[in-house]
Amino acid sequence: MTDQNGVLTRAAPLRASTWDAEKYTVQAVLSTGAAVTRYDSRGEFQEVLDLNQTWPASIPLLDSHSRGSVDDRLGEVVDIRTVNGEVVGLVKLSRHNERAKRVAAELSDGATYAVSIGYSVTKWAESKPGGKRTLTAQTLELLEASLTTVPADRGAGLRSEPMTTQTTETTTTQTRAELAAEVRAIAAKTGLPQDWVNAQTDADEIDLNSVRAAALAAMQARTIVTATVRAPHNETTIDNPEVRVRAAGEALYARTNRGHELSEQARAFVGMGTVDLARESLRHAGIVTTGMSASAIVERALHSASDFSLILGDSVGRTLRAGYNAAPSGLKRVGRQTTAKDFKDKHRLQLSEAPRLEKVGESGEFKSGTLTEAKESYRLATYGKMFGITRQAIINDDLGAFNDLARRMGQAAAATEAQLLVDLWLANSGAGPTMSDGKAVWHADHKNLQTAAAFDIAPLSIMRTAMRKQVGLTGELIAIEPKFLIIPADLETTAEQKLRTVLYPAASANAAPESMRSLEIVVEPRFVSATGYYLAADPASVDGLEYAYLEGEEGVQVETRAGWEVDGVQIKARTDFGAGFIDWRAFQRNVGA
Repeated sequence: MTDQNGVLTRAAPLRASTWDAEKYTVQAVLSTGAAVTRYDSRGEFQEVLDLNQTWPASIPLLDSHSRGSVDDRLGEVVDIRTVNGEVVGLVKLSRHNERAKRVAAELSDGATYAVSIGYSVTKWAESKPGGKRTLTAQTLELLEASLTTVPADRGAGLRSEPMTTQTTETTTTQTRAELAAEVRAIAAKTGLPQDWVNAQTDADEIDLNSVRAAALAAMQARTIVTATVRAPHNETTIDNPEVRVRAAGEALYARTNRGHELSEQARAFVGMGTVDLARESLRHAGIVTTGMSASAIVERALHSASDFSLILGDSVGRTLRAGYNAAPSGLKRVGRQTTAKDFKDKHRLQLSEAPRLEKVGESGEFKSGTLTEAKESYRLATYGKMFGITRQAIINDDLGAFNDLARRMGQAAAATEAQLLVDLWLANSGAGPTMSDGKAVWHADHKNLQTAAAFDIAPLSIMRTAMRKQVGLTGELIAIEPKFLIIPADLETTAEQKLRTVLYPAASANAAPESMRSLEIVVEPRFVSATGYYLAADPASVDGLEYAYLEGEEGVQVETRAGWEVDGVQIKARTDFGAGFIDWRAFQRNVGA
């Protein structure tokens, strides 16, 4: 599992142990590297630890991964090493902690526990052995061990017998310069400042085990501070992580969209470049960046528990949605938008007009009436694409490059939905999809397919009359009024000349009818035919075309994560979209000539 600070944990059962009551110690297997099932946005995967690591000299022993107070620290784990494919260590309980004393008493009585480690991964490797997605933690930082009750790695735990491993000791002499280089490498990896490095290298002797222990202690202290800083407390200030991400992303978005009016929270990040935001994200997460290069800052921000990738995602998402909203589908104007709770068939019942009222006789008897219904259905499907923002673009602060890509992705999302509507509209060679009565949308039996004629006022008049005379399911007159004229791009000029330039004709006999002059022209350049044209009613007054999004996720949705396939950030654009015709009576078609 992963805690609120992004620290990964895995636990193992603890059996009868090698408990030494005098020394307050017990030998433990911290990990066997066994696979643990986890989940991410792509679904289930197996996590495996590469145990060929440089382990810290010691780590704290906590109570169930709690870091809130001194009482949560039960002791420490020392002498950590990899032996025969297992990570082992010596658990030393504190003699001054009341909880630790209770644990010691229960161990003396033969009680069982589980041991769990907490760690963060800085480098992953993905593979698919046997077809199963597996992520191997190639480089990790061991942060702590805990006594817990939840097992995961069945092979780990306290040892019931002493270890009898033969070892060969090798002594390597390093110069002071080499030891100082090791200290600087540890500081760079853990994000510790130069003054910490100076304190370690100014000592009379440089003991790398002590240096690693000091680095781990500094990281643990920093983790506790991070948990306090990131705790959301209200909905308006940037101390709230969600508000902070939105504000920083908005400020980054505004750098390339000068007309955007910044919110009060976003003003705190005005003028910051991508590297500045990466540094600020690390600082907010409690990671010191003093002495780190721009490249190291960005890389650290992308692969730590900071909010940097979320900030980039928010900024790019704003650009993507702006591109999406700037390229709407013409057919959406003639359809009704709704939502769907899931991806199952969405059934729409079409009710007939209410039966006419009948005269009530002197006896006061009222006759019962019924409503006739027809049923149409459609379902949602998911459409998406993923693109990456490279680390180089982030370091170069190249906002134009990935904002342009995001805008294009937004336009592509809108174009996808538009094409889906056109494909639905032109199904069955232009006759439209088949309705529940077994006939296409535009069919002679539906009285909405007129004799082919070139676009003009006269055939439009015939189509309008036919729409007015449409009847409902029980034969009642429903008198639909046209609102939209839907045409291909080839007819746009002709339509404007016919409907707009006859507002004030030389001869009144040539004037277009008032209702036709008020028709709203919808141009759909994706139509295949250059001559066909349609009339459509107002979707607010009568059922016709309907399109839907997944409930709570209307329009294009954006997800962000630190890149796996690319060295940078990956952005995923997704839309859950579906459409269908509910009734044919709202439309008229002429194939043109």
